[in-house]
Amino acid sequence: MSTAPTPAPRSRGDLQVWLVLGLLAAAVPVQRLFGDRLDGAAFQTWATVFLAIVVQSIPFLVLGVALSGLISALLSERLVSRVLPRSPALAVPVAGLAGIGLPTCECAAVPVASGLARRGVPAPIALTFLLAAPAINPAVIISTAVAFQGRTDMVVARFVASLLVAVVIGWIYVVVAGRLPALRLPRISAAHHTHGGDTRWGRFVGAAWHDLLPAGGFLVIGAVIAATVNVLVPVSVVESVAGNLLVGVVVLAAFAFLAALCSEADAFVAVSLTAFSDTAKLVFLVVGPAMDIKLAAMEAGQFGRGFAVQFVPLVLTVATVVAVLVGWVLL
Repeated sequence: MSTAPTPAPRSRGDLQVWLVLGLLAAAVPVQRLFGDRLDGAAFQTWATVFLAIVVQSIPFLVLGVALSGLISALLSERLVSRVLPRSPALAVPVAGLAGIGLPTCECAAVPVASGLARRGVPAPIALTFLLAAPAINPAVIISTAVAFQGRTDMVVARFVASLLVAVVIGWIYVVVAGRLPALRLPRISAAHHTHGGDTRWGRFVGAAWHDLLPAGGFLVIGAVIAATVNVLVPVSVVESVAGNLLVGVVVLAAFAFLAALCSEADAFVAVSLTAFSDTAKLVFLVVGPAMDIKLAAMEAGQFGRGFAVQFVPLVLTVATVVAVLVGWVLL
């Protein structure tokens, strides 16, 4: 007796897309029901901030996913593994720098790192690439430069801090992973993550489409959160929080973790947080691509909950501390 195939579970990215579409579909009836209230100054401010973030971010989001699709079509994880030095200590910074030439969004970096580990790449090197690729690729660098209107110091600070976070985490695992069982990466399952078939064009379209939908959804949701914070939180509260460097750093680190923005677009959100210091903004830009709530969930599913329980707080702590130190030196 045959049984019907079990339907594939819906991904978190698909849920985000449907949520965004639902919000957009509800905009018209909500506007008719609350038209008088929505015409107020507060809503006009909210709409201006929201549209500014989204409109400025979309071109660079599209550029980022196009680059990701192109790299997925032309390069392979096997090629990356061949060019790595045999010494793990030397391979860690090489894997970090490989993020420049192999751009992926945060959600794509997890399965790529898993694939590298399946092909025999040591766990510290795979984790280094996981942290570096979404944070230092050309699309992120360009979008940061445009968002901050050519401020070279912010672009350099983000690049240096993000690369340092990836390398420091990699070296931590090289040194202590063999001694502490809790810091060992679990064995990766044989399931392989692919996009769009066997042809190069199919891989390009599949990877780009896979990255665009969830990234666009996260961008809209993040813009909603940022615009709402700008409107609803009293200026006096923002100034009191932003005026304290330590509190401002903690608040923006938490915001980066919860907002789960795409790294190709988060700079436009950061630049809108005008009350906060440049160092706090840098923490936001470094923490988000390294670890956010969606990455934590994906890593728990891919590598095991036990691994995620120690990996997530480690990355959050290292990313925050490194960003503060780099901001203190460069900004």
